[in-house]
Amino acid sequence: MGDLLGFVLSGLVSGALYALLATGLVLSYSASGLFNFAHGATAYLCALAFHELHSGFGWPAVPTALMLVCGVAPGLGWGLDRLMFRKLAGAGETAQIVATIGLLVALPAAGLWTVELLDRAGAPVVPAENQYGLPGVGPSPAVSWQPLDGVGVDSDQLITWIATALAAAALWVLMRRTRLGLRLRAAVDNRGLTELRGISADRLSSIAWMLSSGLAGLAGVLATPLLGLSAHDYTLFLFVSATAAVLGRFLSVPLAFAGGLGLGVLQNLVAGYASFAEDITGFRTAVPFLILFAGLVLLGRRRRRAAGTAAADPPPADHLAGKGWGRRWGAWAVAGALLAASFYTVTTPFWSGILAQGLAIGLVLMSFTVVTGLGAMVSLAQATFVTGAALVAGMLMSHGWPFAAAAAAGTAAAALLGAVVALPALRLGGRSLALATLALAFLTDQVLFQIGGLRNGDTGWAVPRPVAGPVDLGDDRALGLALVLLSAAAVALLTRLRGSRWGRAVLAVRSAPEAAAASGVSVVRTKLLLFTVSAGLAGFGGVLYASYNTRITATDFTAMTGLVWLAVVVAAGVRRPQYAVVAGLVFAVAPHLLTTYVTESAHLPVILFGLAGLALANDPDGYCAALPSRLAARRAARRGPGAQREEAAGRLGGQRAQREGSAGRLGGQGTGREGAAGRLGGQRAGREGSSGRLGGPDRAKSVAYGVVAASSDQPSVPDTAAVGAAAPGAGRDPRDAPAALELRRVRAGYGGAPVLHGVDLAVRGGEVLALLGPNGAGKSTLCRVAAGVLRPVDGLVRVRGEDATRDATVVRARRGVRLAPEGRGIFAGLSIEENLTLQLTAAEDREAVYARFPALAARRTVAAGSLSGGEQQLLALAPLLQRPPAVLVADEPSLGLAPRVVDEVFGLLTELRDRGTALVLVEEKASEVLGIADTVAYLAQGGITWSGPRSEVDRDRLAEAYLGRGVRR
Repeated sequence: MGDLLGFVLSGLVSGALYALLATGLVLSYSASGLFNFAHGATAYLCALAFHELHSGFGWPAVPTALMLVCGVAPGLGWGLDRLMFRKLAGAGETAQIVATIGLLVALPAAGLWTVELLDRAGAPVVPAENQYGLPGVGPSPAVSWQPLDGVGVDSDQLITWIATALAAAALWVLMRRTRLGLRLRAAVDNRGLTELRGISADRLSSIAWMLSSGLAGLAGVLATPLLGLSAHDYTLFLFVSATAAVLGRFLSVPLAFAGGLGLGVLQNLVAGYASFAEDITGFRTAVPFLILFAGLVLLGRRRRRAAGTAAADPPPADHLAGKGWGRRWGAWAVAGALLAASFYTVTTPFWSGILAQGLAIGLVLMSFTVVTGLGAMVSLAQATFVTGAALVAGMLMSHGWPFAAAAAAGTAAAALLGAVVALPALRLGGRSLALATLALAFLTDQVLFQIGGLRNGDTGWAVPRPVAGPVDLGDDRALGLALVLLSAAAVALLTRLRGSRWGRAVLAVRSAPEAAAASGVSVVRTKLLLFTVSAGLAGFGGVLYASYNTRITATDFTAMTGLVWLAVVVAAGVRRPQYAVVAGLVFAVAPHLLTTYVTESAHLPVILFGLAGLALANDPDGYCAALPSRLAARRAARRGPGAQREEAAGRLGGQRAQREGSAGRLGGQGTGREGAAGRLGGQRAGREGSSGRLGGPDRAKSVAYGVVAASSDQPSVPDTAAVGAAAPGAGRDPRDAPAALELRRVRAGYGGAPVLHGVDLAVRGGEVLALLGPNGAGKSTLCRVAAGVLRPVDGLVRVRGEDATRDATVVRARRGVRLAPEGRGIFAGLSIEENLTLQLTAAEDREAVYARFPALAARRTVAAGSLSGGEQQLLALAPLLQRPPAVLVADEPSLGLAPRVVDEVFGLLTELRDRGTALVLVEEKASEVLGIADTVAYLAQGGITWSGPRSEVDRDRLAEAYLGRGVRR
């Protein structure tokens, strides 16, 4: 019993550290959507700073620890969020993963380099790297107690338990009992809706990163006497903690905390009682990674996530598409020829060897081009394939196999290992796939590569360079020339592969797996083949790299080495194989150049490689791709904005015409925006705006639904004098007040593709403007522009007479513009009471809502997501009755509701109108919305084709317009 209790108590120490790190991971991920691979590096940096300030400079332990945990670590988190993480939120998932991996590499090296510089300056620093048995916050040496027979506890363990318990309690109070905690949980639940409520999600993200970094700093300081100062150990500690974050599904702080504690205890119990594991070298230390992998696979299958989508990580434009061979490849061919010639002309033997090493690494890095650049899947197990292939090849060569046969066998072994790694992970994507492959890489390092027959002890295997007739690759110049030719062949093969039928299938699976499967493409087989080819290429490059070094050991290329490789190749550009060659050369050459001309420190090259990964926040496609992209942007700028818009419109092509064609085909076969109004009477409108008359022969002007129609080039401008003239329910003439919301000549779209074309709209307080139009007309885009979610490309947005065009969503909401988004504008994971508290801070206001809606009062502690659709819509609108906004833009408020609930919702909207709120209602149920509308505007193909009082709407013509039927004269 004493042994069991001892294992549990000691497991709770490591479990407490896991819990702190896991909680920080969940906080930062929930607030920003980024999994911070550098979380352990932050902990290491704080541990290093604590050691130097306490042991070197003699600062007292407790004040130093408090300064680091409460000041320095949160400050680091705030700075990284402002400088990097906010920019990464809009980048692809590959860039997000690699940028934080770059930070993982750079932060420890930056800390150690700082210590090195201080040492040279004469500061009283002490040796730090890979030091163990260091003093912690408590007494040194630690004080020990033995409360029970065979159960010992020391002061460092006790301090760890107390500090972790206090941190957990403080975090629980913050998240559950404070307004800040409620806002943080709201941002986790629905970040976009948080901003629509006037709450800055960016500020909440900064707070979450500060808390996350503070928890990492606390874990680092507490772990100093337990882990020492090994950056590798802290990184491993992070990935073990990621297991607890997975158990909390990256969302639940309590589950992640409990998972961390349980993981520490389980790890100790396995080490103490799993006798079957004694025969499996490395199994005990690999248990957390087994749990991590199993958790990712099981949870990933339950959520049915697909790996790699174009929406999340779109490929860049090929600016040389359609150009001749000389334009596309001429510069690369010249560079390759010069590099090949340099081996026998200008390079010294030293630099010949360095260049050959870079070319060998370049072949390895091309494997990332296949799996990540082509397949949009991040594999962190490439170093495993390199080591596996080289070990197999070295073992076979020691048994007399020729180099070519051994290299082929090693390549095949790596490809097989890649298939084994891929099979259980194929249903994962993004962060989950990256963590799963990394977990398998750690498992392979600690179990597979510990098998004596494969690793051959610490000496490894000799991998002699091949000799083919008169060609002896033992000469670095000959090896370099051969690698230039191999690299050129690999680049040509991969480029051809990308354009082949299989390459197109991979791109289809990357962009839309379901659509690819419906077209007869096997998604599983395609991804499996992708992983297999990538692993085989990594293995082949690994054999050549090992032959350059003439020996391979099981520790030459660990899983951590693969992280650095990935950061380097993605920073250069992972989309094109030629960029991988550049990355390999930079990786080999840069450290020697820095050592020769800048500093002899080994830390500066590591820092620079890490910072290259951080640069992805600005250039997600890498620095090699940045040059042609910027040149293309300059050429487009010289052609003028009109040419850019035409290109963007041309890219939409038939898709947009098909999606929005219902508006253009309202009355006949013609095309153009004038058709939405001008052909409703069965006549074809000309460029001058002639059209049929829907309002009857008594109108002198061209009319649609009885109101003036727009020409094809200039949408009709609502007559603001007439817009509110017939406003029922308004106690005064709305023309006496400025418009509550006004849009003038607004143009907007997505990614350069225009959606709105010069929209003019105005609505005053106490007025309901019904915005009608078919699917694809741009109604939701107009709502997003009005709420500040989408910034217009051109035009003006005014709120209560003030220019608000450049407002962000939060600023627009604070001006009084509220968007009720399509669906339900509630935080599903929060209770009814918490949803109301976010908008109504006063208890009497909430009680007034409960008095008005007794059904909500009876279930105030129930999660809002469990309510019916009608109850959710009432919960979204109820707070507005207590604090009416200046403008309410409601996008499909009746969507999915029963008729009785629709009447109740429209009753609430009418009540808001009567209380002075200006309402813009987007509805496809035209008959219902016309019952409360004062004015009506019709949107077709991104332009207002008609606007006017409700009384002039011809309902029969409106129905025919929605149905797309021609109107007989």
